[in-house]
Amino acid sequence: MNWINAVVQGLLLGGLYALFACGLSLLFGVMRIINLAHGDIAVLGAFLVWSITTRANVSPVLGLALALPVMLALGYALQYAVLARSLRGGTLTPLLVTFGLSIVIQNGLLQAYSPDVRSLGGSAGTLSTGSWHLTAQLSIPYLGVLTLATAVLMLGGLQLCLRHTGWGREMRATALDSDTAALVGVPASAVYARATAIAVGVATVAGTFLAVHSTFDPSSGPTQLIFAFEAVVIGGLGSLWGTLTGGIVLGVAQTIGATIDPQYSILAGHLVFLGILASPRGRSLITRSTA
Repeated sequence: MNWINAVVQGLLLGGLYALFACGLSLLFGVMRIINLAHGDIAVLGAFLVWSITTRANVSPVLGLALALPVMLALGYALQYAVLARSLRGGTLTPLLVTFGLSIVIQNGLLQAYSPDVRSLGGSAGTLSTGSWHLTAQLSIPYLGVLTLATAVLMLGGLQLCLRHTGWGREMRATALDSDTAALVGVPASAVYARATAIAVGVATVAGTFLAVHSTFDPSSGPTQLIFAFEAVVIGGLGSLWGTLTGGIVLGVAQTIGATIDPQYSILAGHLVFLGILASPRGRSLITRSTA
């Protein structure tokens, strides 16, 4: 029963990793860049939701609803002010720019909020602590189910929008060939700004779930970036449903590793990632990403 519980908890944990990986996968699929500041943007969103929730004394859900328009606007501004210029500098420039942005966000949060850890678990009430107890050794937490359901809805909604809406077709056309898409009236700059705004918005949702699930601080971003990147690679670069699969595989690997020995939790996930990266499938992904 311990192993069944480990798989169930890993499945639910994978929903959180898939949320973090969603925006990273979308930006790579549309713009062919890896945003090294993605984890820090998620943590920035978590701090914004935490500020609204604690100061206005509202629920994290309402805090997230109030923070999302701000973060979406930040995504648009980020694309036009920072990423658009870096895209003209080749493949290496966006990596350096987003790495610098990561440092700026971390230090800005450190100055504004101090190194103290924070959490939204207390504001979420029974959502963060309650669970369905199926047996003495098997329980399903409310928060885990909500996280996984949110990940499925967001990834599924994005997939449907990309396939069946006008702006989704514009994104796919721009991802395939931005120059040709521009010839038929699809401005790449507007498409990239929309994709960045969506990625930042989804990252804010992921950061909020992280804040309810555990503690966070200004330096939490790089850790979440690693997990998100591993989920993207495991599931396939640029694939939204693959991102969900990658997050679940990573989550299950970590919980099974923790069942064997608590020290093996994070290591088990990294080993799975390295194993896939070293496989022929992983090598083909690297080749495609650098092409």
